[in-house]
Order: sequence, then C-alpha cells, then structure tokens
Amino acid sequence: MIRRLALALAALVLPDAVQAAPLDPTPRTVVMTAFRPEWNALVQTIHNPVEHKVNGLTFLTGELEGKPVVLMQSGVSVVNAAMNTQLVLDRFTVKRIVFSGIAGGVDPKLSIGDVVVPEDWGQYLEAAFARKTKSGWGTPEKRAEEAPANWFFIFPRGTVVGNAQAAPKRMFRIPVDPGLLALARTVVPGTRLERCVPPSEKMLPGSALCLPREPRLEVGGTGVTAGIFADNAEFRVYLHKAWDARVLDMESAAVMQVAYSNMVPAIVFRSLSDLAGGDKHQNMEDTFEHLASVNSAHVVRAFVAALPD
Repeated sequence: MIRRLALALAALVLPDAVQAAPLDPTPRTVVMTAFRPEWNALVQTIHNPVEHKVNGLTFLTGELEGKPVVLMQSGVSVVNAAMNTQLVLDRFTVKRIVFSGIAGGVDPKLSIGDVVVPEDWGQYLEAAFARKTKSGWGTPEKRAEEAPANWFFIFPRGTVVGNAQAAPKRMFRIPVDPGLLALARTVVPGTRLERCVPPSEKMLPGSALCLPREPRLEVGGTGVTAGIFADNAEFRVYLHKAWDARVLDMESAAVMQVAYSNMVPAIVFRSLSDLAGGDKHQNMEDTFEHLASVNSAHVVRAFVAALPD
C-alpha cells in the first residue's frame, strides 16, 4: 500500500520536475519584448538562433551583437509580463534583463519616436478606490507619506515586495539596476534613430511618413505601468504631475518587480509610439508602432554591444 502511494506521488511530481529542467546552461542576457512588432525589430539580428518552446511561448537563444542572449515576448499586460519573466528566470541561466518596446508618452516634452530609459518604474493602478464621504474621498487605510497624489477616487498604494537580501516593504517605485543605468547614460546618446516610417501599400509610391523632428534619447525619470491601454489627456496630465511619469506601458513595472524579487539586474528601453491621449486628433500607435519598435531596438542593440562579456 505504501509503495503504491509513493509511486502515485512520484507520477504526480516527476513531470513537473522534468518540465523544470534548464533549457540552456549558457549565462545569457534576456532581451524581452512585449508583442510581435517589437520582436520583429530584433529577431533578424539574432545570430545562430535556436528555438525553445515553453507554455506556448518561443524563446530564441543565440547571439546579439556578439553577446549570448535569449529573445522572448512577455505577452501584453502585467499578468503575462510577470508570469513569463519568472518563467524565463526559471528555465534559463539569466544574467540580466533588457526590455525593448514601445510606450505612450506622458512627459509633454517628449515626442513620438523618442526613446526613454526610466530610472524607476511604478504601478499606478496598484491602488485603492476610495469611498465618497461628506468630507471627500476616504480610504480605510492610512496613506504612506511617499504615495503619489490621488486622481479623484484612485489612491495609489504601491506593492509590498522583497527579496533574499531585503525584507518585504511597500514600494511605489522599483529602481532600475544602477550599473545598467550608468551604462545606458554612456551608450545611449550616440545611437542613431529613425525619423520616417517606411513606405507601405497604403502610401503613394516612394512616399514615407516622417516625424516633424529628429527623435531624441532621454535617460532618467519614472515610467509607469498598468493593465490599461491609456488614451486619456486628463489622466496623462495627472500621471506626469503626481508620479513625475515620462512614459506609460502595460508590462515594465511587472518585469521590474519580478527581477527585483529574484535579484536579477534589469533595465527598460521604451520608444514612444503615441502620446497616451495627448495626440492632437487620434491615438497614433497604429501609425508609429513600427518606427518606435525599431528605434527602441536600435538603442538596445547598442546597449547590448556595450555590455561586459
């Protein structure tokens, strides 16, 4: 009876143990993208590619700018990003995470095509939805002094996170790895960016859609994340004022939280495809997602080339 029970338990446990075996022993930089346009901007630059399939995802090992990497898509939004960041950490030998993607611009000084490398990331909808009272909005918990200001009934409350060296604490912003950020400050300014969208079937032969000015590169400030596609001018102003946010997206803060918990260095590069509600007539992501993906990829390739062996 005991032997049969032991065999039954082994049958339950063994498949998971086999599934969790490392897919590749080489220490690699994870080059992470969220979705297909960002992946397409990088996949052709991977040398000696080898595909690995896990949970329906493709992980592509190879070399980028002479450095061992694994290219992947996190999937769109915070749950996919967190889940698949942990997955790549569990199945590969990861030295660091470098994210390449597009974003909505929040800082009014920025324009479409610009590339921003924030120094920290926050989750603006890790929040309490307040109750309306006679004296205004009220929440049942005491607000932290460092909490960003509320937007009507939405009160940011941060996330409690820790790692092997730091006890869990409430954090509103998770910092980018300081060494990677310092390298970005050195490498990023000299990278050439694209100003024009290549001609398509919808355009006149030989024509191209060009930005009114050359895109710029910026390092520093805060990026913010939520599982929301934000295209609201009023909320954009709030995020810039309350969070000092420069860009917003749907993945980066989740990736940074998982990296922090696992003590893996991480950094995020985001190029503006739209202005998150600040676009003059309509949201421009569909028009400029390719250009923004390529601009982020240009900077990430230069950054990876500069990484220590």
